[in-house]
Amino acid sequence: MSGSLPGGEGGLSRRILRSETLLVLALSLGASALSSLISFIGSLTKPGGLKDQAATLNSSYAPGRPWLDLAWQLFGIATALVPVALVAHLLLREGAGGLRAIGFDRTRPWPDLGRGALVAAGIGSAGLAFYLIARAAGFNLTVVPEALPDVWWKYPVLILSAVQNSVVEEVIVVGYLLRRLGQLGWTPVAALAASSVLRGSYHLYQGIGGFVGNMVMGVVFVLLYRRWGRVGPLVVAHALLDIVAFVGYGLLAGKVSWLPTV
Repeated sequence: MSGSLPGGEGGLSRRILRSETLLVLALSLGASALSSLISFIGSLTKPGGLKDQAATLNSSYAPGRPWLDLAWQLFGIATALVPVALVAHLLLREGAGGLRAIGFDRTRPWPDLGRGALVAAGIGSAGLAFYLIARAAGFNLTVVPEALPDVWWKYPVLILSAVQNSVVEEVIVVGYLLRRLGQLGWTPVAALAASSVLRGSYHLYQGIGGFVGNMVMGVVFVLLYRRWGRVGPLVVAHALLDIVAFVGYGLLAGKVSWLPTV
């Protein structure tokens, strides 16, 4: 059938694939990119420099009410993963085998962990240095990775938040988006650019440094995904980066001079 692609009962038309891709993005990282742009415009038009403003990543939903706060934290983490479940469903409908089609499964746990740890080690120090330089130059807000109350569930929630971020971003912006753009006839270079710019865009609320740094990270992650054919190592790397950032900030903020705080 003209305009159809293999997979699923009778094939899936390009129009359907294009529509579902836009819907997935509208429910997840595409919406985050638009929200981030609005936030950045607000920061630019606010009196004072960017580095004198803060971008807080994990904050309290119910200050002074720890159990209610915990319920909201877990609710936010769980609902953020719904678009990943939608992607899994769409890939199953396509007949591709669900998330296994993009290499997010348990078939190669140790190689995924090893590769992810190496990637995190390589990107982590460079990313921190770039952030500090961008902030000092006035291109970035002061990023506050966590501002949770000092309660027993603080660090477990930060770890869960890091894992949730990594799963959502790598499954959608790398595995799923590259697959769909390829099916829609995009060239590898155009798909790489789209994925990387999208990643940078939903970090724009942090400032120009957050946009550029994450766009570069997006290029690296796309190239690694194409080499390995799996998002598993990227999820591991991203989770480790966020865990170190969230937990490290909670432990070190105010105790070391080189870490910017508000």
